[in-house]
Amino acid sequence: MGLLRTLKIRLGPAGIGGVNEAPKNLLMFSNLGLNAAEVAFTYSIYLNNQNAKRIGQIAKKLDVKLSIHAPYYVNLASEEEKKIEASKKRILDSCERAHFMEASPVVFHPAYFGKKQKQDVFDMTKEAMSEMNGFIKKKRWNTELAPEITGKHSALGSLEETIELVKETKSSICVDLAHLFARNRGAIDFAGTLDAIESLKFKYIHFHFSGINFTLKGEKNHVPMGQNPDFRPFAEELLKRKQNCTIISESPITWKDSLKMKEIFEELGYKI
Repeated sequence: MGLLRTLKIRLGPAGIGGVNEAPKNLLMFSNLGLNAAEVAFTYSIYLNNQNAKRIGQIAKKLDVKLSIHAPYYVNLASEEEKKIEASKKRILDSCERAHFMEASPVVFHPAYFGKKQKQDVFDMTKEAMSEMNGFIKKKRWNTELAPEITGKHSALGSLEETIELVKETKSSICVDLAHLFARNRGAIDFAGTLDAIESLKFKYIHFHFSGINFTLKGEKNHVPMGQNPDFRPFAEELLKRKQNCTIISESPITWKDSLKMKEIFEELGYKI
């Protein structure tokens, strides 16, 4: 029980709403006993630095840890150089907001293979990420890049690829269990996944979790939490390992599934 007291697991939804909705939504999450949230810049970076700072201060007072999901329109291995530059700008603009918001990490989908060889795509992505990390360091922004395990075989982002990318660029990571489940066509080894992630020696890990539909090509769409994959064995494995982490729900019913996660942890003896 003493070890469980030192364990810190944070739960919360993807999405905090717009500029006007965010403060009341953060308060609602906190009142529900949730202590994390991911700002969804998935379609646009809708906050300026001033609003990002204000929302970050509110979240800090409520002890809600913020992270950011950068826009979906990212391909660091595009055939077109201007699209690579635009992708880097979207990620770095997200990092600037993250700095003012005191949010970390900044999650993004790195690249697509297209007609390129996998190694070439990996190398291009690694180069772009290293350049962005240098820029973040130069600006002294207090946030980290976190490439996400992706759900489609057409995208860079298998477990192995993502771990190698993180090692070589000294970045953080976003482990999306639903995406991994879809990539493996309905199979997931939570213990084996966490064994692999432990090679990165992170004290704190950022996870995404939801239900998911998939085809032979991988991810189709996110769905509410259920058996695909089952959350309970994942929660049991985290508690067994005393793994500090944040788990963001990307379910269509986001905070409601975060509450289901909270209930499962409490049934297992850990109070969020």
